[in-house]
Amino acid sequence: MKPDQAYADLLAHIKQTHALGQVAGLLEWDQETMMPPDGAAQRSEQAAAVEAALHERRTDPQLGDWLDAVDQGSINGAEQVNVEKTRRAYERAKRVPAELAAEIARITSRAQGIWAAARAAKNFEDFAPTLATIVELKRQEATCLATEGTSLYDALLDDFEPGMTVAVLQPLLEGMRPRLANLRAAIADRSHAQPKMRGHFEPDAQLKLSRLIADALGYNWEAGRLDLSVHPFSSGTGGDSRITTRVDAENPVDCLYSTIHELGHSLYEQGTPVEHALTPAGQHASMGVHESQSRLWENQIGRSRAFCVWLYPRMVDAFGDFGLADAEQLYRAINRVETGYIRTEADEVHYNLHVLLRFELERELIAGELEAADMEEAWNTRFERDFGLAVPDASRGVLQDVHWSVGLFGYFPTYSLGNIYAGQLNVALRHHVNDLDGMVEAGNMQPALTWLRDNVHRKGSLHAPAELIEKAVGSAVSAEPLLSYLEDKYSTLFDLA
Repeated sequence: MKPDQAYADLLAHIKQTHALGQVAGLLEWDQETMMPPDGAAQRSEQAAAVEAALHERRTDPQLGDWLDAVDQGSINGAEQVNVEKTRRAYERAKRVPAELAAEIARITSRAQGIWAAARAAKNFEDFAPTLATIVELKRQEATCLATEGTSLYDALLDDFEPGMTVAVLQPLLEGMRPRLANLRAAIADRSHAQPKMRGHFEPDAQLKLSRLIADALGYNWEAGRLDLSVHPFSSGTGGDSRITTRVDAENPVDCLYSTIHELGHSLYEQGTPVEHALTPAGQHASMGVHESQSRLWENQIGRSRAFCVWLYPRMVDAFGDFGLADAEQLYRAINRVETGYIRTEADEVHYNLHVLLRFELERELIAGELEAADMEEAWNTRFERDFGLAVPDASRGVLQDVHWSVGLFGYFPTYSLGNIYAGQLNVALRHHVNDLDGMVEAGNMQPALTWLRDNVHRKGSLHAPAELIEKAVGSAVSAEPLLSYLEDKYSTLFDLA
């Protein structure tokens, strides 16, 4: 086999596999948005069938032959990335039996409906047996994937943040806890004075305003759409990158900022390099990098005073009088600091503490130090330890997130890692884009998007995650910019001495 033909055959196989993976993603999107409830059993079988086909393609021995035949000296940077990442994925996929991969897909597809029903009923016991099954399957998968010197949890974390280990991640995340706790304590007695919105906020008006925000941020509607789901998410890539949000007639902030968050994800996907579509080099660098895009738009830009100047009159147009006199009051209302139960509704001060709780629990679950049946008690005890509140019910506790029902163990810490990356990108963005706040006030988000396109989106996965961030910001990964941003912002907001 000629080396150049080997790479051509390898690339054709890779692209077909990625295309089939996108089909699986569309099935998942449909399940969360459009699928009738009685379709759950069929969908689980469909998901298992697609996963079985994907696993067969990912473990095809022909891949090994092509990889060995490629002439490494004749391929360029992107081609080298495609070969290296395909070899890595091939070696990992071969370790997982096809039957196990299909069973995980089947169970997690069915589990989403069971979780949603248990969450609505606020009854963890309705979901606990299913969670136990998922945990056992993921332990089996992790056992297949773990290599010498890595833990079971490391093996799962690697799917979302390649190359990351608990040994590196835990001190980075846990190192934030003291300063976050101190900041929260300093604010605790002052947050009651912050203004609040009031009124009834029509769902249709929330969605209309969400679309207006998407327009301002540069979302390409020809390559996306906005729908409703229980748990907001983004799905797809390139020319088909969709987002969902949710509405609450008493709380428009949840809808608007869930939309901005998911827009950050989707803008990243819409900006990945077209020339490398359906190949590893054209994919996002990691979930931590992905999260940096959503959190940067949601927080450092979306919760800025400048963005509130732009947003306030548009909220008046959408809702009329909603209890806030001007943009400054909106800024203070949107940046309220309150100890609450729900991660997705948490303010910037509390958010990473929510993630640390999940990071701790799921590490113990996968290690076998905690069993699924004991999760509600463990959650409630540790939540009260960390937040000083007793959890009132499972829907505001252990059942609030969809992640474990779909088998995403190792995903949660990438949220905080994304916050860390966003803190660094925010500093670099403001250094390179003159008068960013003035542009945001005027509704001109294009300079920010252009900088992110050039320094993150169009890089695909040509660089490892930490290397990508370091090249964009000019320094190694550090939580210091995020912590300094939070301390400066909230010290000013709350007049802390």
